[in-house]
Amino acid sequence: MSTQSSRRRFLGHAAAGFSTLALSRLAQAQATTEPPPRISQVEHGVAEPTSVEVNARPIPNFEPRDRSRTRFGSLEYRSGLVLTSPYRGFGGLSGIRLDAKGEHFLAISDQGGWFTGRIRYSGSKMAGLDDVEAAPVLGAEGRPITEKRFWYDTESLARDGNLVYVGLERVNQIMRFDFAKGGTRARGEVVPTPAAIRKLPSNKGVEALVFVPRDKGQPLAGTLIAFSERGLDADGNLVAFLIGGPTPGQFSVRRTEKFDISDAVLLPSGELLILERKFSWFTGVNIRIRAIPLKSIAPNALVDGPALFNADLGHEIDNMEGIDAHVTAEGETVLTLVSDDNFSLLQRTLLLQFTLVE
Repeated sequence: MSTQSSRRRFLGHAAAGFSTLALSRLAQAQATTEPPPRISQVEHGVAEPTSVEVNARPIPNFEPRDRSRTRFGSLEYRSGLVLTSPYRGFGGLSGIRLDAKGEHFLAISDQGGWFTGRIRYSGSKMAGLDDVEAAPVLGAEGRPITEKRFWYDTESLARDGNLVYVGLERVNQIMRFDFAKGGTRARGEVVPTPAAIRKLPSNKGVEALVFVPRDKGQPLAGTLIAFSERGLDADGNLVAFLIGGPTPGQFSVRRTEKFDISDAVLLPSGELLILERKFSWFTGVNIRIRAIPLKSIAPNALVDGPALFNADLGHEIDNMEGIDAHVTAEGETVLTLVSDDNFSLLQRTLLLQFTLVE
């Protein structure tokens, strides 16, 4: 069996929950190695970032079956990279946030670690990563949060200037970090959240976070929106929460075709894009991006929107868990997607970019 077909077969199995099954298969694949290490070390209460070498291999075509194709739904493929590193703690990337130019990034690993660095471009195409550093996510005591039981599953990321929010799926908590106080060495504090968040399924809980800027001049300005992966309401729709802001409360996202939420991003246009994924024994892994008007979100609302993009294992995808957006100097809206490789030898860390063309 080829390496590519082996990888696709593994992805089909690992996709069902991306948790217990993925971990068991990872254990089988790496039976002779130690588990992935916790990121960096803390000495004398200070977390020192670790410089990380990251190698990048270009992905020239998003659909290998048709190399001339660049348009996929409402997206135009720009470029992609397969990322590898000799640093054993590199991987598990579950969320990413870029600066306004789409260059400097902050990423979160589900093993309780930060990654920072810069995307290097050749023209409009990504060429590699530079100045990458890793550091452990710290709690209020200045110790890695991974020292607490189940506090490693850091799945979601949002920014409000220097304030960074991180969702922990296993314990259904949200932490806030002030990056003005040491960057990735900042200590986190738990954010008060509705009791319903803590009742979400322990491995299907807070999976996506979006902060609505305070300068938007609309009802949700200053609100942190938290989406569950597969917390369902009485009608089988995906539950989400408005935290803080002028109208806190709970709402639902219509669930269709058994897709679950893996991340979300707010565009300058006021549309909220939701990255979704699903698994089927017949079709394997599928991903989708849906557009939800921000103005439709309110307490007790049921929101829905059209699919802009669909992809499956016939395309260059993996366990896509993170999405962000930036606008180029030419006015193009660029979406960046990142995958969580589950620290598996048969999965990949991918960084993909598309232009939103309509």
